Amino acid sequence: MCDILRVEWTVIPKFPPQAILSCAGCGSQRAFRSSGRIRLNASGKRLDAWLIYKCIVCDGTWNRPVFERQSVRSLNPAVLEAMQASTPEAVARLEFDAEALRAKAGRIAESEEFEVRKRVLCAAGDWKRIGIALALPFPAGPRLDRLLAAELGLSRSRLQRLFETGGITVEPDRKEALKRGIRDNTVITLDLEDEAERMAAGRMAMGG
Repeated sequence: MCDILRVEWTVIPKFPPQAILSCAGCGSQRAFRSSGRIRLNASGKRLDAWLIYKCIVCDGTWNRPVFERQSVRSLNPAVLEAMQASTPEAVARLEFDAEALRAKAGRIAESEEFEVRKRVLCAAGDWKRIGIALALPFPAGPRLDRLLAAELGLSRSRLQRLFETGGITVEPDRKEALKRGIRDNTVITLDLEDEAERMAAGRMAMGG
C-alpha cells in the first residue's frame, strides 16, 4: 500500500528556443528560429556541421555550429545518417538544447509554453504526501515554482511558504530550488497538512 501519491511529469517545451542576433538584413537585433535543416560539410576525413537558423523577419540565415573538424570515424554512423537526413529527432535534440544554443548565440529567447504529460506511478492506499518525479526529454524547462503553481493550482507565495517550512522538499537539493529552472530526474515531495488542499493538489498532480 502507498502512503504517498507518486506521479511522473514529463515536461516538453512547445517551441524550441530562438537565438537573438544582429541581423545584417534587418540592421537590428532579431530573433532567429531553427529552419529544421542540418548542413554538413566534409573536408577530407573531417566534418563540420551546422543547424541552420533564419531571421523571423527577413529570412536571413545564421549557421549555428554543431561541431567543427570532427573525425568521421569518431561519429556514430546512425547519428551521422540522421544528421545527413535532418530527421526530426536529430534536429529536435539540437534545437531544444538551450544551453548549447546560448553558448553559440550569447542571448536566446526560450518558450514559456510547456506540455506536461502526467502519469500515475502509485495511487493506492490512504496517501498523505505527493511525490512528483520530473522527466525532461530536452534540457529546457520553466522555473520550478512556475511549473508547480500552474500544475497544482497553488500560488507561488504559498509554494514558497511551504518550501521554507519543510512542506516541500526538492531532490537533489539546490539553493533556492523553487526559483531555478527545472532539471531532469528532480523529485519534489509535498507534505500538505490541510486535507482539502492535499486532495485538490493530488487530483491536479494526476492530471484530473
